[in-house]
Amino acid sequence: MLFNGGFMLLSSLVSYIYKDGVSLQIFLAGLATLFLGAIAMVFTKNHTKEMNKREGYIVVSFGWIIMSLSGTLPYVFTESIPSFTNAFFETMSGYTTTGASILNDIEAVPKGVLFWRSLTHWIGGMGIIVLAIAILPLLGIGGMQLFAAEAPGPNADKLHPRITDTAKRLWLIYFGYTAAETLLLSAAGMSFFDAINHALCTLSTGGFSTKNASVAYWNSQPIIQYIIILFMFLAGTNFVLSYFAFKGKVQKVINDEEFKLYFKFVAIFTIIAALIIYFRADVSASSVNHPMVWGEGESAFRHALFQVLAIITTTGFVTADYTMWTPFLVVFFFGLMFLGGSAGSTSGGVKVVRHLILIKNGFLEFKRTLHPSAILPVRYNKRAISGDIVFNILGFFILYMLSFIIGSLGFSILGIEFKSAIGLAASTLGNVGPALGDYGPINNYAPLPSLGKWWASFLMLIGRLELFTVLILFTPFFWRNR
Repeated sequence: MLFNGGFMLLSSLVSYIYKDGVSLQIFLAGLATLFLGAIAMVFTKNHTKEMNKREGYIVVSFGWIIMSLSGTLPYVFTESIPSFTNAFFETMSGYTTTGASILNDIEAVPKGVLFWRSLTHWIGGMGIIVLAIAILPLLGIGGMQLFAAEAPGPNADKLHPRITDTAKRLWLIYFGYTAAETLLLSAAGMSFFDAINHALCTLSTGGFSTKNASVAYWNSQPIIQYIIILFMFLAGTNFVLSYFAFKGKVQKVINDEEFKLYFKFVAIFTIIAALIIYFRADVSASSVNHPMVWGEGESAFRHALFQVLAIITTTGFVTADYTMWTPFLVVFFFGLMFLGGSAGSTSGGVKVVRHLILIKNGFLEFKRTLHPSAILPVRYNKRAISGDIVFNILGFFILYMLSFIIGSLGFSILGIEFKSAIGLAASTLGNVGPALGDYGPINNYAPLPSLGKWWASFLMLIGRLELFTVLILFTPFFWRNR
């Protein structure tokens, strides 16, 4: 709450600088959040300074809900989003880095509110709790349980034995990438305000934009889109690998199996999409704002690479309406929603490493069928993986697909047609943003019924916290003393 309130005060300063008329309202929202956080600290100052794994799950899950509830205040106080349901949806979409929006005219929203909206992405990107555990030791609490519950991916790689130092290193890289992208986008022709907002949303793999047309607004400036492409790729890569690269251990990056598969996925899928766009699709007809530049070949490649990365990394920016690029590409991009970026990145989705281990285990099952007595462990980065991790990944994948089916059914109960329902479920659960049908890339989530927005918010939350963290709270044995 204190972090949240502090960032709201920063947004009120941005509002004051741009004279958008809502700096006082955002300032009051920040003060209210800080006040509630301070009261909570006073009333819990004598709490037991020990935390087990069970309490870590509770703190993470309820921490995100409380952050999302308090995060609605700038929207409500400024009346930018007067409806609480819509404000909560926008906030949850921000913190979970989904990027789905209910705003019909983004460019009419005050700049201070737009900056707060982008900040919700940035805070949620690396994880509110990972940010907080750099401070928790001051309160006498160790952070490993929280990091395990919060860290994206099947395992939490540690850069340093002390979890606090791990969090600090991750945030330093995160902040450095954000600053670098801001400077590059500014140099490429974006206004500083647009540049910093898009940098905040790119590194968090969020997808909120300051323009109604999203990144399609800069279709006449390919260099801007290539800069965003670069940082989407970095944001979808394990941040631990970025740390190794900065330390000069480039070989460790090159030899990482997940990184190699992630790179191959991006390259192969881009080639497939680019060829189909070049020979079959009319990009100019599907674009919101598309003067052709550098020739059709470059345009097809750029749009393909941009959209493949935007979907795989679950960033959700758009340069064109890919649902108009032939039926094959619609199904193609729908499938990419289930891929996700690397573990240890800010991406949502299933994650590349899980797909890699599932594929390896699948091939080993063929060998085990022929040689039932052989011991054939799954290997990752030349090390054998324990059976527990493989079973955990299998369980996660089954639970993910079950959540997708139940999510689709939930939307269909509300009267949403099939294509839109499955698109909504895949997009919200994977924290992608744009969906299919009535909620495609050039549309938004405003027409979704109120119950649908709450259901979508729940799917965004469980998807961002990797299912187990939230869903385990619904099991009766979790609440038993022993």
